[in-house]
Amino acid sequence: MSSWKLLAFIFLNLTNLFSSVKSQNYPCGENGTFTGNSTYSGNLNSLLSSVSSNIDTNGFYNASMGEYADRVHAIALCRGDVQFDICRSCIYNATRSILQLCPYQKQATFRDPRNWCMLRYSNEYIFGRLVTFPDFYTWNTKNVTSPEEFNRDLTTLLNNLHSQAAYGGSLKKFAAANRTGPDSLTIYGLMQCTPDLASEDCRDCLIQVIQVIPRCCNGKPRFGIFTPSCILQYETYSFCNDTPQPAPASAPPPALPVREPPILAPPGNDANKTRTIIIKIVPIVVGLILALCIGIVLRMRRKSKTKEIHETDNESSTAESFQYDFSTIRAATNSFSDANKLGQGGFGVVYKGKLPSREEIAVKRLSMNSGQGDLEFKNEVLLMARLHHRNLVRLLGFSLERSERLLVYEFVENGSLDCFIFDPIKRQYLDWDTRYKIMGGVAKGLLYLHDESRLRIIHRDLKASNVLLDSKMNPKISDFGMARLIVQDETQGSTSRIVGTYGYMAPEYVIHGQFSSKSDVFSFGVLVLEIVSGKKANSFQSGENMENLLSCAWKNWHKGTTAQIIDSALRTSTGSLCDIMRCIHIGLLCVQEKPVDRPTMAKIVLMLTSFSVTLPIPSRPAFFLSSSSDPEIPLLQEQNSRPIEVAESSKYRSGNSTDASINDVSMSDLYPR
Repeated sequence: MSSWKLLAFIFLNLTNLFSSVKSQNYPCGENGTFTGNSTYSGNLNSLLSSVSSNIDTNGFYNASMGEYADRVHAIALCRGDVQFDICRSCIYNATRSILQLCPYQKQATFRDPRNWCMLRYSNEYIFGRLVTFPDFYTWNTKNVTSPEEFNRDLTTLLNNLHSQAAYGGSLKKFAAANRTGPDSLTIYGLMQCTPDLASEDCRDCLIQVIQVIPRCCNGKPRFGIFTPSCILQYETYSFCNDTPQPAPASAPPPALPVREPPILAPPGNDANKTRTIIIKIVPIVVGLILALCIGIVLRMRRKSKTKEIHETDNESSTAESFQYDFSTIRAATNSFSDANKLGQGGFGVVYKGKLPSREEIAVKRLSMNSGQGDLEFKNEVLLMARLHHRNLVRLLGFSLERSERLLVYEFVENGSLDCFIFDPIKRQYLDWDTRYKIMGGVAKGLLYLHDESRLRIIHRDLKASNVLLDSKMNPKISDFGMARLIVQDETQGSTSRIVGTYGYMAPEYVIHGQFSSKSDVFSFGVLVLEIVSGKKANSFQSGENMENLLSCAWKNWHKGTTAQIIDSALRTSTGSLCDIMRCIHIGLLCVQEKPVDRPTMAKIVLMLTSFSVTLPIPSRPAFFLSSSSDPEIPLLQEQNSRPIEVAESSKYRSGNSTDASINDVSMSDLYPR
């Protein structure tokens, strides 16, 4: 048996030994697992990211996300006496801990070690359902000096508390109080249920946990039991914010008959036997564990140098596996012939190719040097090649030949979104369900880049031509990480070289060179409005007038005539009109002028997947009225050169006026790519 297996075996037996004193906490369910890039994973991450910010002042929140087998349900509850800021912090930590304790589990329950909060999620419907497993309980191994009197006073206290908690209302099923016990002791207790439980279920849950006490803890001065649906805790010292409440002369009449919990029986001999066993065995087990740990540490030190050598070899072999021979790529693209040309973007020309294995690929031939050496370039590409998400175009590898730098991608069958959404014939194939799927997929891809990937990438050039569609019209974001590869003068979210496309760029990025994840949110909002309208952001036609799409969308939303900007191909989908209007609302939230006002991608994914989320009122967006420039001309420019006229949003002059002021902003010459 290996050292690690032996150590695990000893720990398992030690845990079983202590199960008579403190039951194991089994937070992970047995309802299956999911993969890291699955729809369920995306729904779970999005749902958990919103829990702490949405929990109400009563310390409770429940919500669902997704559909059918990928639907996730979550419940968060703080102990009723915990202050709101502590509650929110506790839940925030719980959302991270639960994923570490139960990786890829479809259901799990986590309770804070201080018992301040509980978080639970499942792929099964869990709202309003009584669940008492898994349970976690603990108690003091000592006995009080007068156990019979103590049990009588404790029973009276618990009887009062369980009635108050069960019938405490729909917002907060919590009760805490104290009672004087024998030998100058004061017994402090609390009980709580999740507020989604019916009063009868709450009462039954609390009675069940009370019945545990005679089986283990008669005469113990401390006890706590915690289940997903209810908790019970008492101590002989003040541990919560309770208010002393004398026993009422008559309890308030419940709507349902109350079954009284059993009177606690005198303690037996089982606890004494258990304590004797523990005293004898624990020192032996602890000594074995210490000796084994010392041996493992020494063995790991001896192997450290060998491990470093192996890791270096693995990195070299990985680089080789991702690097393609230049002659192979040149042959695959027929020497980069125009017949194989798929398109041209800001970072280079894209060619279709076919490898000798018959695998189809897309090759981006970078049109400018990045200022990096070959080794730095390789390392950046290798990092991006390890990013995997269903809504990102997969980077297969790279090729280097003198000044030539090629990126090899998977080939995506249906090309880019702009070829569909802006084409008067092809856009007829994009019904509302397909467009909604495209918006949701792009949002999830950006969420992965911002919060879930190892690189934390800001795209900086999200637009319709950089969203590709596979054979099932699933969206895949392309050119992610291009700014990271090309631009080298970034410092803490600012740059003197602007990379992007007019109409999609956030105002703070264009004017000041400041970028963040909220810059991508702005671009996503523009993309949403384009998908809904079927028009380009800077060439939207309203009647006989040509104007900015953001300006037109805001005016119509403000006037209540939003349907005027909807693509005519969608206006017949009356059943989807509510969803379309909601997406326009989300798009306007994304393009607000101030970055702090825009939602995060995690919030956007939640808005798109959960219609129970209330949308805030958007402020007026930033307007760019540069009609003289082509909105599809990509930019790579330096500031403090000759001025380019840029439109900046202005404040309202009066009433519902939507006039914008024009300011001269110092920008740069355009660099060709």
